[in-house]
Amino acid sequence: MRSKAELEDSIRSGGRAVLIVNTRSRRGRRCYAEALRLLIKAGIGFVQLHPVSDPARLTEIFEETLELKPDLIVVGGGDGTLKEAVRHLAYQDVALGLLPLGTTNNFARGLWLPLDLRGAVEVIRAGKVADVDLGEFDPRTGEPVETFANMVSLGMSVQVAGSVPHLLKRYLGRLAYLLTALWKLPRHHAFKATLTIGGEVQELTTHQLNIANGSHHSGRVIAKDASPDDRLLAVYQLGDDARLRLMSATARHAATGRFRTLAEPSFLTTNAVEVATDPPMAVDVDGELRARTPVSVRLLPNALRVMVPREFPDT
Repeated sequence: MRSKAELEDSIRSGGRAVLIVNTRSRRGRRCYAEALRLLIKAGIGFVQLHPVSDPARLTEIFEETLELKPDLIVVGGGDGTLKEAVRHLAYQDVALGLLPLGTTNNFARGLWLPLDLRGAVEVIRAGKVADVDLGEFDPRTGEPVETFANMVSLGMSVQVAGSVPHLLKRYLGRLAYLLTALWKLPRHHAFKATLTIGGEVQELTTHQLNIANGSHHSGRVIAKDASPDDRLLAVYQLGDDARLRLMSATARHAATGRFRTLAEPSFLTTNAVEVATDPPMAVDVDGELRARTPVSVRLLPNALRVMVPREFPDT
């Protein structure tokens, strides 16, 4: 495993790069040609190009790509593409160059990446290699353990994620999630959650529970000191058993996140948490529905090497 500086030097000196873009994502098909043009202009030397129209092939493509032992893998797409990328690139001697082509781009925001294509390419060209944290999701039901980048969620967001019409998301972006949530809220039921952290048990009733490795949710800052590189998972609920308080808590959370800190009582910070619910519930892992509770979530410190702006505080 090379040091970050050695890997960066390899990339800068014309190292081996591969481009993987999900052209089925909201912006992937529209932006692929322009992204390739900007990357080539920036001097990135690709040994393989993968415009992926069938996301089911992403696992195969990442496995084949790692066999080439590249220095840099540039990835463009939404939550599903990012999840596939971090699953394969965790603890590998390769840097991820991220093109934020999704709807909310929460992980990219936490890395201080520009959300425009030209700015993201400039970070790949002139940024630095950082190692940031990931999370590990264990269904505890015999299903495979999964690596994730940004967040595990339970409750209202799971219903929303599974119900947002594709065309609505395509044309309205983040607004599609809000409209779907307003439609689903009157019929959503609160649930009881039992959290076990360091042997201590805490019970709560809520409509929404989040466990964040990253710093953003729905495109908004969770807390001003939250980071995907802070060695912490941030556990927090939105509201309690009242539907209207879920709405007010969500609005307040979105509006005041940049002023809050993770030291406030509304957050529990840890490197591992076990979650059980009554009734058992499906879990959203970085935008994709996964196994039902009970589940375990733990931090994977400094697990992913990624290109970030020079000013990003790499710890």
